[in-house]
Amino acid sequence: MAETKAIELINLTKRFGRVVANDGINLEICRGEILAILGENGCGKTTLMNMISGIYFPDEGHIRVNGRSVTIRDPKDAYDLGIGMVHQHFKLVDVLTAAENIILGLPGSLILDMKTVRAKITDIAQRYGFEIDPDEKIYSMSVSQKQTVEILKVLYRGADILILDEPTAVLTPQETRKLFSVLRLMREDGRAIVIITHKLNEVMEISDKVFVMRRGRNIGMVKTAEASIPELTEMMVGKSVSLNIDRPEVTERILRMDVQGLTVLNAEGVKALDDLSVQFFGGEILGIAGVAGSGQREMLESIAGIQEKAAGKIVYYAPTGSNIDKAINITNDNAIRINRLGIKLSFVPEDRLGMGLVKSMGMVDNMMVRSYRTGGVGFMYADRKKPRSLAERIKSKLQVVAPSVFAPVSTLSGGNVQKVLVGREIASDPTVLMVAYPVRGLDIYSSYAIYDLLNEQKRRGTAVVCVGEDLDVLLELCDRILVLCGGRCTGIVDARTANKEEIGRMMTMGAEAGTHGE
Repeated sequence: MAETKAIELINLTKRFGRVVANDGINLEICRGEILAILGENGCGKTTLMNMISGIYFPDEGHIRVNGRSVTIRDPKDAYDLGIGMVHQHFKLVDVLTAAENIILGLPGSLILDMKTVRAKITDIAQRYGFEIDPDEKIYSMSVSQKQTVEILKVLYRGADILILDEPTAVLTPQETRKLFSVLRLMREDGRAIVIITHKLNEVMEISDKVFVMRRGRNIGMVKTAEASIPELTEMMVGKSVSLNIDRPEVTERILRMDVQGLTVLNAEGVKALDDLSVQFFGGEILGIAGVAGSGQREMLESIAGIQEKAAGKIVYYAPTGSNIDKAINITNDNAIRINRLGIKLSFVPEDRLGMGLVKSMGMVDNMMVRSYRTGGVGFMYADRKKPRSLAERIKSKLQVVAPSVFAPVSTLSGGNVQKVLVGREIASDPTVLMVAYPVRGLDIYSSYAIYDLLNEQKRRGTAVVCVGEDLDVLLELCDRILVLCGGRCTGIVDARTANKEEIGRMMTMGAEAGTHGE
């Protein structure tokens, strides 16, 4: 069967100042196919798709849609050409219903026939197997339901070329399978589908072809059936990379922190974390799994002394030979107090620049922020030799791409900012290390370097707590996995014997369904 080209990109180039995000890209997207765009973070995948969807305008080259040259100045032009993009971060109005979000911004009379709108939405949903209530408010929906609304929004507008940016990043395995079933139905319907993803297993499962990019350039197009994960990885990175995550055996579990009945309220006074009890042990990695907004952030921030607790107790157990008390109750202590008590607690937050680093400072000064507490003008004259040496080591070991260790971290890519933050916290020699999404924004090579660093901490006897979104990684890396759903713990499982389906069910069930254990 001959391929029908939906979109052709010819020598497409996009620059941001002196940075060339896309350099002469040539790509064909065909109908009745699912194309995966693969590449390291920062290689230009999303920029390329943003030009197709009208968010960016190319500096050079041109686009052909259905065989004719077109000019796409904005998303409306893209929709008029049948192109719709579902972004990783949803663009929905929480207080509106699904139906209202789907038609928001469309031309029409002031008086809308919502009965007809709902009927059309229901028809599209039933055609592809979506489950949606057009009258449900967005704020009451799960992450997968919100994604469904975003997909229905582009289908309602007539899009037959769909672009999905990291569509499974926040989905459970069960929700991912359901999404893939929908995408296969769309493929059979003759639609052209593009997915941007970093999950190689999913690329192999769902795509027909894979387009690989590196540093803004196209490396090649391959048929998925004729490719392998190691081959795709080598195309992305430019060299062979081992994809095996080491998991050292736990030789000795030493209690480092005991959390009992921890409850945290959000800004509206609603329980974001409800009666959580868990113990952190030195010499193991505890993974935290859950759909976005299940209480992961509140858990780590409250333990780190950044967020207030409504109830509960947190006790830190110092290593043998420490010059501090063996057991210290830190329930009511803030981060500065915890540090002054001599407790070596390190925290890599989800918000890199807002909470983790000072964006106007360079790597050297951000190393100093970690330990320099007195403030005042003395900070300007503090000894920078040791912080600079540390910054240079982190830059070298984690291959941080930066003009110098003095360049403001705000000028670095998100992945490089993450490397600086993780490297700094690990370098502080912690006894408890809590990391939230430590490899988010990192390429494969850098991600595995971070996994090695976490395992290195485990071998040293550190209690490592890792919040992750990739269940495959958590199952390979961690010793135990705590699962959160709606702010409650639905179970703690042995990562060596658990599977994705089991954890996926726990991520969406009520707290009473989990099997609690050590």
